Amino acid sequence: MRYIKKPVVVEAYNPLGEPMPEWFVEMLQNGSVRQLADGTFDIDTLEGVMHASEGDYIVRGLRGEPYPCKPDIFLETYEPVSGMEPKL
Repeated sequence: MRYIKKPVVVEAYNPLGEPMPEWFVEMLQNGSVRQLADGTFDIDTLEGVMHASEGDYIVRGLRGEPYPCKPDIFLETYEPVSGMEPKL
């Protein structure tokens, strides 16, 4: 059996060159995301703690849960949605 992903709109943040969105600031404040001394992040996900390396996107999933995504996978999987710019 083969499957295709349903089209889903998510919010994402790339710490390299993007302003920090409010939802990410809130996650830093509540401790679900922790910035390490080297600028990377540890993220509490539904599967446990995951590490976001430099350049990784941090995606806010359907239920508001954060998770890291490697840049190449992110760019193959997602594309910008015009007219739905996130609130900063």
